[in-house]
Amino acid sequence: MLTTILLSSLLTNACAMKTDTTRPWRFITLDPGHFHAALVQKKMYPEVSPDVHVYAPQGNDLKLHMARIEGYNKRTDQPTRWQEKVYEGNDYLDRMLSEKKGDVVVLAGNNRKKTEYILRSIQAGYHVYADKPMAIDPAGFRQLQEAFRIASKKGLMLYDIMTERFEIATILQRELSMQPSIFGSLLKGTTENPAITKESVHHFYKEVSGAPLQRPPWFYDIRQEGAGIVDVTTHLVDMVQWEGFPEQTIDYRRDIEMISARRWNTALTLQQFTASTTNTSFPDYLTPFMDAAGVLQVPSNGEINYRIRGVHAKVSVIWNYRAEPGAGDTHYSIMRGSLADLVIRQGRDQKYVPTLYIERKEGLKDQNVQQAFAAVEKKYPGITLVPDGSGWIVGIPASYHNGHEAHFAQVTERYLGFLKTGKMPAWEIPNMLAKYHVTTEAFRLSNR
Repeated sequence: MLTTILLSSLLTNACAMKTDTTRPWRFITLDPGHFHAALVQKKMYPEVSPDVHVYAPQGNDLKLHMARIEGYNKRTDQPTRWQEKVYEGNDYLDRMLSEKKGDVVVLAGNNRKKTEYILRSIQAGYHVYADKPMAIDPAGFRQLQEAFRIASKKGLMLYDIMTERFEIATILQRELSMQPSIFGSLLKGTTENPAITKESVHHFYKEVSGAPLQRPPWFYDIRQEGAGIVDVTTHLVDMVQWEGFPEQTIDYRRDIEMISARRWNTALTLQQFTASTTNTSFPDYLTPFMDAAGVLQVPSNGEINYRIRGVHAKVSVIWNYRAEPGAGDTHYSIMRGSLADLVIRQGRDQKYVPTLYIERKEGLKDQNVQQAFAAVEKKYPGITLVPDGSGWIVGIPASYHNGHEAHFAQVTERYLGFLKTGKMPAWEIPNMLAKYHVTTEAFRLSNR
């Protein structure tokens, strides 16, 4: 009954949240332990004050965050002008909640604490802009439900940072799936041959903003970071909803059916751990994940099989230590339609650039494809159809590939638009709940 009341309230209030736009928005960064917190500030925003209050415990996480912000301020190309006002201390959360130095709490860090941070910030009257995941287990999901309930009552904006919605190949895959003359209709699929499959490959050691990324040691503790099945898969589940059911409200109680979920490990040697974190030994809290040979076994990989409105979907995330030269994090996605499959590949053959293919089926007419594609091209000038065997490659100008880091500013600008108007699309909040229901239920299933 409580869930029914919550969703009804969210649908009623999601488009009518109250907000004050008479002065610049003031950001608060709370306990930044993930580099995504800094990426939100990689550029300036006219509607955001340059004064940012930071509340955090003492430690290396805070030092790394401040160094990234300083790097953005001192760069020669479009330097930022952030003025960070830092409070360090064990009572950082209580100080932040009581001092009221800002309007929007920005969260990207230790995921064990994040859901509590969200709930307490909302209870204190702050808007919250949070990196994924906002919940990492069923208990966290229940807290998140409560946070959304209070946010709706108070007229506050609680939103997560879904950067993948701004990747051009994904955008065009969605656009073309909405063209019946090209795609037909979305198939139902089966567990063995899902209608929508999304796979993401990530790497523990990589570069961010032109420098090797130093990860915090707790990143390898799934009790703090969350298992892979609830972390990066958040993006993939979001894409299933955003692309397969555009601007439709998903009610997880009736629209989602979980089928199976599993997790498996990535091995990490001490040498690799040191290169990634600079720590020369494994901390004690990682002992439960060590094998007999002293190698860290990180349960970072996961796969979820489920049905959404009767459509079979599969999402999976794989973590390797380091990408091969010239490569980075990669993405594979397929949407199966009655007239064509829309496939994104990002491997060696694509020079590690996300590339969208239209793979035709019987009944697809070239003339209809050309006409429908012309309508999409008007929205995205410069894209082309390049014949490829019995189908096509969608030619995407390099200017559209602005990179993962730039997507954080794009999401932030959209969130600021929500704050300015006091409105959010009615489907956003129920679909966030549906997304975290899938990931946290998958975590529960994978523990069996």
